[in-house]
Amino acid sequence: PPALAVVNPNRADQASPLRHLAAVGVAFVVLVALARELRGSGFFADRPEPALLELLDLVALGTVCDVVPLTGLNRAFVHQGLKVARGTGLPGITALARAAGLPAVTDARQLGYVLGPRINAGGRIGRSDLGARLLTSTSPEEAAALAAELHALNAERQAIERGLLDAAQRAIEPQLTAGLPVLLASGVGWHPGIVGIVASRLVERHHRPVVVLGIADGVAKGSARSIRGFDLGAAVIAARQEGLLQQGGGHDMAAGMTLAATELERLHRFLLDRFAAEICVGVPPPAALELDGALSVGAAQPSLALQLQQLAPYGAGNAEPSFMLTEAFVNGSRVVGESHVSCVLTGPAGGRVKAIAFRSAATALGRELTESRVPLRLAGRMRLEHWQGREQVCFEIDDAAPLP
Repeated sequence: PPALAVVNPNRADQASPLRHLAAVGVAFVVLVALARELRGSGFFADRPEPALLELLDLVALGTVCDVVPLTGLNRAFVHQGLKVARGTGLPGITALARAAGLPAVTDARQLGYVLGPRINAGGRIGRSDLGARLLTSTSPEEAAALAAELHALNAERQAIERGLLDAAQRAIEPQLTAGLPVLLASGVGWHPGIVGIVASRLVERHHRPVVVLGIADGVAKGSARSIRGFDLGAAVIAARQEGLLQQGGGHDMAAGMTLAATELERLHRFLLDRFAAEICVGVPPPAALELDGALSVGAAQPSLALQLQQLAPYGAGNAEPSFMLTEAFVNGSRVVGESHVSCVLTGPAGGRVKAIAFRSAATALGRELTESRVPLRLAGRMRLEHWQGREQVCFEIDDAAPLP
C-alpha cells in the first residue's frame, strides 16, 4: 500500500528473525522502536514516556489467542504479560477475568480458553466493538459493565453452540453410518458466527474433515475444519475454481466458503473425491497420541506438577507434557457442567487424584469413564490447582483404554 513504511517481518524481501510474531507483537515492537527514537531525539525531555511494559498483558492476550508459537520473543511476551496481568493489568482484562470467575489471570490457558472466547463472543453474536471498547477502557466501572455484557453473550453463544452441535451431529449420522471420510452438515438459520466452532467440535469427536454451513435465502455460508494430511484450504480453492463456490479460501486446517444451497451435494462429492485422491479410500485412522512419560497414580503429586509449571507458558510451539497413568481405577464418575466427566482416580499401590475429561459425556471416552469396572490406562496432563489454601493435582484426561 502507499505508506511511509510497511512493517511486516514476513515480507518476501525481509530476513527477519521475528517471523513468528503475532500482529499484536509486531505492533508492540513498532511502539518500542518509536519510543526509542523519540527518546533519542529528546522528545520526552519535558513530558512523560508511555509505560509500554504495562501493556504486555494485552500483548500476551493477543499472542496466545492468535495461536502463534510460544517460542523466542513470543514466549517472553506471554511470560512477562502474565506478570503484568497478575499485578496492575489493564482494567478490561482484570474485569473480564472477574466476570468469568477467575480471581486472577495466572496462565496462558486462561487467556486462550477463558478470556479469548468472551472477547470473541461480541463479534460472533453481539457487537464486534465490545471487545475493543473493553480492552481500551481506562475506567474500572465501564470495564466491569462491558465485561459483564461479554460474559453474558458468551453464555448465549455456548447455548447456541450446544443446540447447533446437536443438530449437526444428527445431520451427519447417516454419513458416519456410511463410513464417509468427509462430513458435511447444513441447516436453515444456523448461526454463521457459531458454525466454525461446531465444525471443530465434530472434528474432535470423529477425526474427519467437517464442513458446517448455515442456509439463508438460498445461500449456504459456513466454515470447515480438517485433519492433518488433508489440505482443506487447497480443496476449497479448487472447488471455487470449479465454479462450485461463490467465495472460498483458507489454509490446510481451516477454511470458509459461500455457495448456493443447491450446490451442497456437489460440493460434498467434490470433497470426498478430493480426499480419496489425496489420502485414501475409507475413514482416516485415529490421530496418533504422543506421550512424554508414564506415571503411577501415586506419582501425580503437587511437587511434580509444580516442576512442570516451571516450563510454562504452554501453547503452540511449546506443548504441555502429556503422560500415561499406567493403571488407574475410576471412582465416583459423574457428568458436570457442559458435558464434562469428573471422577477420582486411584491406583493399586495407593495414590488418589482428582480427574476430569472435558466435553466427553457423549463420547466413547465418557462412556469408558462412567461404565468401566476394570483398571484403565489414561492419557492426559497434570494441572496444579489451589483449593481452600492448599495445592492439589487435577489430571485432565484425553483418552482411555482398558489394560491389555
